[in-house]
Amino acid sequence: MRHLRGNLAAIGVTVLVLAVLGVVAGYVWSALAPAARYVLIDGTPHLADPESQSLIEADGWFAVVTGASGLACGIAGYVLSRKRPVEVLVGLAAGGLLAGYVAMLVGSTAKGGVQAAGPDGYTTTTSLDLTAHGVLFAWPLMATAVFWVIEFAVTYNQRGSATQALPPGPKL
Repeated sequence: MRHLRGNLAAIGVTVLVLAVLGVVAGYVWSALAPAARYVLIDGTPHLADPESQSLIEADGWFAVVTGASGLACGIAGYVLSRKRPVEVLVGLAAGGLLAGYVAMLVGSTAKGGVQAAGPDGYTTTTSLDLTAHGVLFAWPLMATAVFWVIEFAVTYNQRGSATQALPPGPKL
C-alpha cells in the first residue's frame, strides 16, 4: 500500500507542478502572440483584416511556447525521476495535457479590450483563442518524447559499454 501511495504521489506532484507551469506558459503565450483585430458592427465582431494571419500566428506561438515547456519538463523529469521513472512519465503526459489546457485558458483571458473607435464601429482586439486545437498536444508529446530519447541514449550507451566489457566468445 505504501508503494502505491508513493506512485500516486509522484504522479500527482508532477501533474500539479506542470499545471502551475501552464499558468506561466499562458502569460508568455499572451505576451508573444499577436491578437486579432476585430471591428464591431451592430454588436457582432468581424475581422478587421480578413486576410490577417494573426489567428494562425497565435496557434503557432502556442505550439512554440508549450513545446519549449514540454522540452524543459521532459529533461527535468528525466533528471529528477531516478526512483520512479514510469510514474513521472505518466505525470508528464497527464500534466502536459492539463498544463496545455491551463495555458490556453490563462492566455485567452490575458488580452483584449477596446483600442480605438472607427467609422464603422469600434475596433477591438479580442482575447487569444486557439483555432487548431491539436496544438494542445505539443506539451505532453514533447515532454514524453524527450524523456524517452534521453532514456534510449543513456541505456544505449550502457548496453554498448556492457558488450565491450564481455570477453570474446569461442572461435569456430
